Amino acid sequence: MSNDSVTNTLAQETVGTGRIALVGNPNAGKSSLFNLMTGLNQKVGNYPGVTVDKKVGTLYLPSGRSVQVVDLPGTYSIFPRSSDERVVANQLLNPKQDPFQAVVVVADATNLERNLLLCTQLIDLGLPLVLVLNMVDLVQKRNISLDAEKLQKELGSIPVVQMNARQGLGLNELKTVLDGVVNAPLIQFYDAVAAAPEAVAEVKHQLDCSNYYQAYLLLHYGDSLDFLSDEEKRLLIDCQTQFAFDTETLQVEETTHRYQRIDQILETVLTTPKSEPSAFTEKLDRWVTHKVLGYLIFFGLLLLIFQAIFAWAAAPMDLIDLMFGKLGSWISETLPEGPLTDLLAEGIVPGIGGIVIFIPQIAILFAFITILEESGYMARVVFLMDRLMRKVGLNGRSVVPLISGLACAIPAIMATRGIDDWKDRLITIFVTPFMSCSARLPVYVILIGLVVPEETYLGIFNLAGLVLMGMYLLGFFMAISSAWIMKKLVRVKSQGFLIMELPTYRWPRWGNVGITVIEKSKAFVFEAGKIILAVSIVLWVLASYGPGDAMQQAEEQVQLEAGQSEDMDVKIASARLQESYAGQFGKWIEPAIRPLGYDWKIGIALITSFAAREVFVGTISTLYSIGDTENESTIKSRLQNEINLETGGPRFTPAVAFSLLVFYAFAMQCMSTLAIVKQETRSWKWPLLQLLYMTIMAYGAALLVYQLMS
Repeated sequence: MSNDSVTNTLAQETVGTGRIALVGNPNAGKSSLFNLMTGLNQKVGNYPGVTVDKKVGTLYLPSGRSVQVVDLPGTYSIFPRSSDERVVANQLLNPKQDPFQAVVVVADATNLERNLLLCTQLIDLGLPLVLVLNMVDLVQKRNISLDAEKLQKELGSIPVVQMNARQGLGLNELKTVLDGVVNAPLIQFYDAVAAAPEAVAEVKHQLDCSNYYQAYLLLHYGDSLDFLSDEEKRLLIDCQTQFAFDTETLQVEETTHRYQRIDQILETVLTTPKSEPSAFTEKLDRWVTHKVLGYLIFFGLLLLIFQAIFAWAAAPMDLIDLMFGKLGSWISETLPEGPLTDLLAEGIVPGIGGIVIFIPQIAILFAFITILEESGYMARVVFLMDRLMRKVGLNGRSVVPLISGLACAIPAIMATRGIDDWKDRLITIFVTPFMSCSARLPVYVILIGLVVPEETYLGIFNLAGLVLMGMYLLGFFMAISSAWIMKKLVRVKSQGFLIMELPTYRWPRWGNVGITVIEKSKAFVFEAGKIILAVSIVLWVLASYGPGDAMQQAEEQVQLEAGQSEDMDVKIASARLQESYAGQFGKWIEPAIRPLGYDWKIGIALITSFAAREVFVGTISTLYSIGDTENESTIKSRLQNEINLETGGPRFTPAVAFSLLVFYAFAMQCMSTLAIVKQETRSWKWPLLQLLYMTIMAYGAALLVYQLMS
């Protein structure tokens, strides 16, 4: 094959499998645009070597070809200070990876001064750029005059597309631009050679950089970039020393120069009315960020969410429970008798049903969280809670991970990368798992439903919802209490500051809400489902078989003693379960958990749920389905009918249920979280200490609750 043929083939492959990067400041609407461009044709992974989320989707262009869209983390500049910013720098500065066909810079059209800083840096890098001016609807509402054509000329003739990503306006124009050839800008904003001529020239020559500004950035932040070898990093350090390259001074000079140029441009393209453009936002903020009313509004919204989780999800949960009950009965009645049928009917179906039943509640939880984020209110919550965080000694930035922990501890711990001080970050990582994540929700719901009466107060407040809210507040209280204790122990003298932008209020984009709910629910079911399926199969085997003929002897003994009693089948099933491998293991650990009011069955569920908290419900479902003749009975009814053989009363009394609730509120029962903590701290020391501390707290608190309520 000739060289020309090879070149043409590679060119065709590039066209067919091109990559487009989305970059922009936080709150500029980048995620809305990504969802608009890709819909459900997206997946989430991790960037190589880091745990920052990598969102990739497919965009179909007017010509019929498809391109891959990579949603890079939000950043204010190309300076790689935080982990998220380093991801952006590694993606855009790395000459060793396939170049992006285009880089789409998403800018908030109502705040161009701040947003254009990143854009001018990317222009100087010589990247093929498209500037998206998002939120043009707000520009019009505020009577701001914006000359997009003049702005395009001032920025080196890069394509400028005006959009309202929340409503889909401008998408076709953006697709048309991306379907063509996107060229590099024809302008330079900052003269890197003039700033440090010898050093920049030397680095450009030695590292074969594409332009001088890239060499300038490598000199600044080469030690933070993963694609550079140790030898290349040493070369950069030598150049800094040899040519007296003052990173801090030069960065201030560059930033000042860029803002001066941006201000000059905006004077010619923008006309802003003298009236206050955000009067509504400021009026509303006086209420929602008030030092007293703000907390009342926040807790009122929490109360609404937890009431909805119980009230709105009841009907779909009952339907799902009925469907899985009938499925188990159908399998038992239709398939031939044997171990495989028993495994399906008594192991796999109850185990998976025990997690699928909670999809409505998980969906409601994530829907509310997404609406609060989309509307701009969640940023106010972070600002509001910062006041409380400082009183317990935490860095203001710790609020973001703690609030994120309500959904899942794993991304919440990843979010601690925005905390500059290492000790503050470490303490935040340590206490974040106390926040009640969505994995705890199934455990809370089933146990609260067991012992809390179906009563309402004032005609609207469901008692179960109030108790559920109390569990979330308990986790939050333990998190900040543990942070206060750790602050005293580590004696951090430095103090962090929370610097964040409060976006204007806006209606949620319901498409974004829907996509988020679907993706989060899928992740909850499939990620937990894989574990539950494996655990259910193992548990069924351990509960269906035992050493020697012990199970057969137990069955014969029951038949001999009980004769032909009506509950013969239940007694036989219970006797066989006790003599199974699972029963033997449960009895082995029972002495350690008996002071908490737990029996060996609950003990097995505690152990298996250390893989993931959700497994508790699946384990209970599997254990109490072994030998159950009424497959359509719900999990709740199975637990209600479970008898304490010592007392003759119900096994799950209020004392036992609340003891379990407190145990699960405090215990570290998530191997994935431990793995992330190890990865973030680069040591097994902290996750093991975290596991030990949280287990001791959980055991002690559960013991106290049971003893006081018994």
